Amino acid sequence: MPGGNAQTIWAARVARRSFGAAPRWRRSRWSTPDGDFIDVDEACHASASNAPLLVLFHGLEGSSASQYAVAFADFAAAHGLAYAVPHFRGCSGEINHAPRAYHSGDFDEIDWILRRFALEHPGRPLLAVGVSLGGNALMRWAGETEQSAGRTVQAIAAVSSPLDLAAGGYAIGRGFNRMVYTRMFMGTMVPKALQKLEQHPGLFQREALLGARDLYEFDNLFTAPLHGFRDTLDYWTRASAKPVLHRIRVPALALNARNDPFVPVSSLPTLQDAGSHVTLWQPAHGGHVGFPVSHGPFGVPGHVRGMPEAVGHWLLAHL
Repeated sequence: MPGGNAQTIWAARVARRSFGAAPRWRRSRWSTPDGDFIDVDEACHASASNAPLLVLFHGLEGSSASQYAVAFADFAAAHGLAYAVPHFRGCSGEINHAPRAYHSGDFDEIDWILRRFALEHPGRPLLAVGVSLGGNALMRWAGETEQSAGRTVQAIAAVSSPLDLAAGGYAIGRGFNRMVYTRMFMGTMVPKALQKLEQHPGLFQREALLGARDLYEFDNLFTAPLHGFRDTLDYWTRASAKPVLHRIRVPALALNARNDPFVPVSSLPTLQDAGSHVTLWQPAHGGHVGFPVSHGPFGVPGHVRGMPEAVGHWLLAHL
């Protein structure tokens, strides 16, 4: 596929997601410490009782149905790993109850989810991968918890994550990104925000939200104030994982394609930013959570199992 946009869109819409059968899920509902809930999908394929558990944190408006979640499920099944996808609040198909949603720096949410997995699966080593938004939140958690993260997980990875949220936020609000990706995200985020307003009248101004045209304006009206930030810039600054990468003390992988339309190459972390525990993979191609691989007659439609295979084996090598 020529270019980052083609690699992104083809992978999400056309490319094959799995080599085996589509995953079957067993859903459970977890009560949160603040009286809300999240839904957790665990793959039903067989795994040994002491096999590692791979936990995937999805991206903005993602779910267990996202192409990367299905591809990682296929990798887990092929390698005998247990696998689970916890949904951020409001992303499982049912709106959550509390006057909040989820955000890119929600490391407290990551913390209690991973701790609960560790408690429920004491015989399994725990590995975690976050995609896009989920990857930034996961890296932020590892940086904030420093040494204690290693008591919960063996290794983590972030895929196509905007570790500098301001750079990514401005990039997605311009040109082709604004016409395609911003419109796609806003098409689901605004209706869910309006549902939240029905639950909690007065939470924000309805007319102002309906007038929001990009993620900057949406975050300014909804995401930032609902989660304790002053405004969009305060949110993007304080929630970014890049400033805390050097504090991570567990094996961590940050994979970012240099042609990712959401993540400007100038914003990618350097070796100096990363510290000694973080490995940087920054290939020239891949797009945003794309990384399509040729497959079938004439190389199309291709598949997206190459990225989970590479990331998954990196994680397993650090058990």
